[in-house]
Amino acid sequence: MTSTAFITHRDCWLHDMGSFHPECPDRLAAINDRLIAAGLDLYLSFYDAPLATSEQVTRVHPQAYFDELLAAVPEHGIRHLDPDTAMSPNTMKAALRSAGAGVLATDLVMKGEIENAFCAIRPPGHHAETSKAMGFCFLNNVAIAARHALEQHGLERVAVVDFDVHHGNGTEDIFRDDPRVMMVSIFQHPFFPYSGADCKAPNMVNVPVSAGLRGDAFRQIVSEVWIPALRNHNPQMIFFSAGFDAHYEDDMGSCGLVESDYIWATEQIKALAGECGHKRIVSLLEGGYSLSSLARSVVAHIKSLADL
Repeated sequence: MTSTAFITHRDCWLHDMGSFHPECPDRLAAINDRLIAAGLDLYLSFYDAPLATSEQVTRVHPQAYFDELLAAVPEHGIRHLDPDTAMSPNTMKAALRSAGAGVLATDLVMKGEIENAFCAIRPPGHHAETSKAMGFCFLNNVAIAARHALEQHGLERVAVVDFDVHHGNGTEDIFRDDPRVMMVSIFQHPFFPYSGADCKAPNMVNVPVSAGLRGDAFRQIVSEVWIPALRNHNPQMIFFSAGFDAHYEDDMGSCGLVESDYIWATEQIKALAGECGHKRIVSLLEGGYSLSSLARSVVAHIKSLADL
């Protein structure tokens, strides 16, 4: 048995927000190519993401919001919901596959069929609030997966680890009143979406960082802030909001992380999961827009998950 699953779907390539938009299908192509070039495809279990069901989506988003999204899909061309976030005819199919990937990953891990999973998906999700699409996101994939673990599998405590360069405002919006979920995060501040620094909810462990963050400071935050908070929460499953746009090559932000930082952080969270008496981890792709650094970082992250 391979320990790590790789979950994706060709429908995730069909979502298109227009020429030159950074959140493009080439992101998944770059990851795929790098995965094969690194020989990782021999060591992973591959799964096609199912479509998330209405029941799974509406554990997080109100039915009225879900209906609005479905009704907003254009028959052809592109429809903007805001200047950054647009829909094409296949957007909701891609979004439901992305949410479904996290649900399937959670099921596989909970059944013990795999130890952990990486979901190569788009559109991303962590900016999607309870009733608002924004920041390239429509459905909050990590929140849907986490609620599935709580409601369907009966877990009492889970955690979300978000190292994207942007604050996961949607995940915070959804979970700040749910003590079963702890979110630990870093994000460049002040920076889009201009939130997170003032949240006082005890289950939201947000660490705003200045532009120019380097690996030593990131590692100190993980060691001194994240790990103690997570250890105290004692999660029964851990979810990564895995955005790789804090990489120094990524123009979307102004931080300076490199692959070795993502490897180290993944290893720390894996060790913590083991300490908590399980090895359950589900990682979902968020940001990362420099194709080369995105692909290298994802492969490094997966190799760490798979102990390769």
